[in-house]
Amino acid sequence: MREELGTNDQGDMIINVGPQHPSTHGVLHLIITLHGETIKKVEPHLGYIHRSIEKMSESLSYRQFIYATSRMDYLSSHINNHACALCVEKGLQIEIPSRAQVIRVIMDELTRLASHQLWWGALAMDLGAFTPFFHSFREREMVNEIMEETCGARLTMNYIVPGGVMFDLHPDFQRKVKEFIKQFKEKIHEYNDLVTGNVIFQSRTKGVGVISKEDAISYGCTGPTGRGSGLSCDIRKIAPYEIYDRLQFDEIIEEGGDSWARYKVRIGEMMQSMRIIEQLIDEIPEGDIQAKTKAVLKLPKGDFYTRVETARGELGVYIISEGGTTPYRIKYRSPGFSNLSALDHMARGGKLGDLMATMGTLDLVIPDIDR
Repeated sequence: MREELGTNDQGDMIINVGPQHPSTHGVLHLIITLHGETIKKVEPHLGYIHRSIEKMSESLSYRQFIYATSRMDYLSSHINNHACALCVEKGLQIEIPSRAQVIRVIMDELTRLASHQLWWGALAMDLGAFTPFFHSFREREMVNEIMEETCGARLTMNYIVPGGVMFDLHPDFQRKVKEFIKQFKEKIHEYNDLVTGNVIFQSRTKGVGVISKEDAISYGCTGPTGRGSGLSCDIRKIAPYEIYDRLQFDEIIEEGGDSWARYKVRIGEMMQSMRIIEQLIDEIPEGDIQAKTKAVLKLPKGDFYTRVETARGELGVYIISEGGTTPYRIKYRSPGFSNLSALDHMARGGKLGDLMATMGTLDLVIPDIDR
């Protein structure tokens, strides 16, 4: 009878959040043990949206498997594709044309901006503020239109190919990117007026969902989650790829370790992404957009690993090749899985009402975790 009432032998209440819940942003099931309003344990249950992408990739060619990753972290789909292409290119020892490298980096940073804009609006809405969601989509729509003109899609772009990019830029690309940067610079103060400087928002996030630098390292936290705890983990800085080592930008690090610190990291990262784009948008070199490659790619026998910085943290791609036209084995190191593993540690001792703030600043995309 006690189990039917949702209690355990200690009198604690056990409740379910999800798998269908607006604040889980996907099919995530949490079993939460409560003592009154205080959280004693958070146990994530995965598997509701599992598609076996890694196993599926073993039957796809090296040109095909890249695009399956667009269905993992769909808000960083371009960066996911970038990671896979870099791993294949590492195996083939291909030199990428300069024009393609610059285009890839600009697209990466536009993707990061669009992801962080959606995160900002969704986090505010999770905490009861509805208006910011419309503001975030105003600028995000400009990015989606830019992507659609060049890539042909707004979310899962499938734009990168081994050796470069699939198409050249749309004639209006540079003009529209400059217009977007100009508008976003003028409008980002609204983000701070509406949310960052809001006393209620600060009280909902400061001291909530705290994780120390040492614990962040132990759980493998990366991205804004790790940097919000003082951990330097931006792959663009510590292991630069493409042309990031030639660009001027800052790694945003906060020491607080709470939801407020993770929020400030992402706000700062939006400014740095605009800074990167401004350095490149007028310096796109002329030339080829693809290196010359064979129609059917074969990686030499061996193991290959690359990692990139997505909007949520470090994405690693590990390929084992037996010398054929398809991977023998593929393993993805997704940032969301490691960040979610720290949720129980962050939430214990906190209140149930604060759980959504903690989850919101982790910026979970469930298909990236449960793939």
